[in-house]
Amino acid sequence: MPFPSALITAAAGLALGLSLIVAIGAQNAFVLRQGLRREHVAVVATVCAVSDAVLVAVGVMGAGAALDAVPWLVAAIRIAGAVFLLGYGLLAARRALQSRGVLDAGGGEIANGLAATVGVCLALTWLNPHVYLDTVVLLGGIANTHGDHRWWFAAGAVAGSALWFAGLAYGARYLQPLFARRVAWRVLDAVIAAVMVSLAAGLASGAI
Repeated sequence: MPFPSALITAAAGLALGLSLIVAIGAQNAFVLRQGLRREHVAVVATVCAVSDAVLVAVGVMGAGAALDAVPWLVAAIRIAGAVFLLGYGLLAARRALQSRGVLDAGGGEIANGLAATVGVCLALTWLNPHVYLDTVVLLGGIANTHGDHRWWFAAGAVAGSALWFAGLAYGARYLQPLFARRVAWRVLDAVIAAVMVSLAAGLASGAI
């Protein structure tokens, strides 16, 4: 197995993985907010990256075809995801409308516990039907087209996920000067609420 060829395959996996993950969505919005709050940043980035790694590995091992054969499971995930996203979106909307409970430079918002943060992170990841389509079905399926190099492709995709979540979570701190004002947090929460509710509506209607 020529190493340069394997490296090229890994680079292809990295590029595709990043192209799928670098988009505004429920998970990225949550990671960004945790990074801005500097709250459980390492844990959140790790949970997201490890979840993607597990899902990509499952896809490479052929679970994508099995998932296609069980359409009711995808439908159930879609409904659960819509309910959760709607609830999370409404909470973000409430934060945006209230002057209290919005983080400012002095740390005015009460910190969430580690267990609660991990729970939300896992829900935003595993209750999103797109994560299965993108990682298990698409990435796993394309990885298997590379034959013996499929795990190199998977490794590249996993590396892309880890780089993105670490960069988003830790890079958010450089936006702190902007978010030293309460209004910036209210705008962010309003955007998060709009994204969550629109995603929930799309999932419920089957449009996404």
